[in-house]
Amino acid sequence: MKIATWNVNGIRARHVQVLEWIARDRPDVVCLQELKAKPEQVPETLGDLAGYWCYWHGAGAYSGVGLHVSKERFPERPVFSHPAFDHETRIVEAALGDLVVASVYVPNGGKDYVAKIAFMQALEGYAAAMHDAGRTLVVCGDLNVARSERDVHPKERKPDGIGQRPEERALFERLLAHGLVDVGRALDPDNDNLFTWWAPWRNLRQRNIGWRIDYVLASERLAARATACPVLREVGTSDHAPVMATFADA
Repeated sequence: MKIATWNVNGIRARHVQVLEWIARDRPDVVCLQELKAKPEQVPETLGDLAGYWCYWHGAGAYSGVGLHVSKERFPERPVFSHPAFDHETRIVEAALGDLVVASVYVPNGGKDYVAKIAFMQALEGYAAAMHDAGRTLVVCGDLNVARSERDVHPKERKPDGIGQRPEERALFERLLAHGLVDVGRALDPDNDNLFTWWAPWRNLRQRNIGWRIDYVLASERLAARATACPVLREVGTSDHAPVMATFADA
């Protein structure tokens, strides 16, 4: 099973790239963030993506998330819903039997840092509730926090920079403490050049001077079956790259 996430930074600008990527890699679950579009503004070619149950959750030229599930792997239409803390169309979940997948776009925090912290605290509570209920959870998306110093290129490190602050990183670790595994890092523990976002200037992406802020976090029993979780840096022109985790079937 393949579960992938991508902050597309505008679905209307990159819908062709999304289609090409999905056709190439055929993820079983596709989580998208920063749509910058209402559902009715999503290009028709993506609106009813062939072979997928599709759900779009956006409010205009800001934020927005999508979640798309393979009909071949999951023949019955999933139940799509939003946790109570959904804010600015930033989270949608799909119930796939015992498995719950959430596409998440945590606020950047630059304009409203308090709202970012509140969202992360609520996300931790959400993960705790899923863990306590015995559900298998996958949280995918742009969490807008570099988990540790090594997740930011040395040239980009800022002691009090938003996305690198101690309280943000502590909240990230508390999120993981509810039975979640950072799949990308677990499978590539020694890579100090593992980044998913690059500021769009000075050829930083080409030079791989970036941050790791996009994640696939999976419940331990599912993460134990993970076989790959690469950053697809060659895909698309967003300032983020897709991340795609592959799990062996049980």
